[in-house]
Amino acid sequence: MNDYLQRVNSAPFYGIVAGVLGFITIMCFVFLMKSYRAGLRIGMDKRVLKKTILSSATFTLLPSISILLGVVALSGTLGVPLSWLRLSVIGALQYELNVAEMAAQSIGLSGLRLEELNMQAFVTIALVMTAGILGGVFCCIFFGKKYLSKLKSAPKKEEKKGPGFGAHATTAMFIGLCGAYIGAYIGEAVPREGSDWMPLAVAAIAAAVMAVFEYFIRKKGKAVLENFSLAASMLIAMGLAVVIHMVL
Repeated sequence: MNDYLQRVNSAPFYGIVAGVLGFITIMCFVFLMKSYRAGLRIGMDKRVLKKTILSSATFTLLPSISILLGVVALSGTLGVPLSWLRLSVIGALQYELNVAEMAAQSIGLSGLRLEELNMQAFVTIALVMTAGILGGVFCCIFFGKKYLSKLKSAPKKEEKKGPGFGAHATTAMFIGLCGAYIGAYIGEAVPREGSDWMPLAVAAIAAAVMAVFEYFIRKKGKAVLENFSLAASMLIAMGLAVVIHMVL
């Protein structure tokens, strides 16, 4: 292990992250107990409350595999502690990987490549990842209550059909993001010296697997599969990428 990896995986760093996550875990248990007692006060059945807790815990296990994959993907270059912290609190798998890559490229690196990283780059990447995700926190703190009050007081528009502007805007942004990455993968796959078609192949495999999940979710009414579609798409695409690499 080189000096960079030793520093980003050092014991003090592990201790800091473990302390932060330990505090958050305690908060979760405190809110769990408060919610349970509040349910009893309003007359909810204990069996219903326990069943809800058990089912919620069960359905968080498999979807969390995708988060674990994100930790594994980031830990090879950014170390386990930071990856563990970023994907355990308010981080999101899609956000963390993309922002880390963009932050690395913005400081002149070709990407998240271990041989190019140093502590200065690590600090910059960690700062960008952390600062970027704080927008949602500040919006909830300063505008969440007002937004919720508007939602509650807004008149229902029964005649309105189809999704609103927000849904279309989100879809457009997501398509733009996918287009940017797929375009980059196509550029890498163009036949030339040093070309690499594997990212495009992996993206195609993951998209095909996700399409199968969407078919069963939307056409067959298997809504429960929605919790597992992301993790399964990633695992299958990564597994087939290994197989293709070994065969070719």
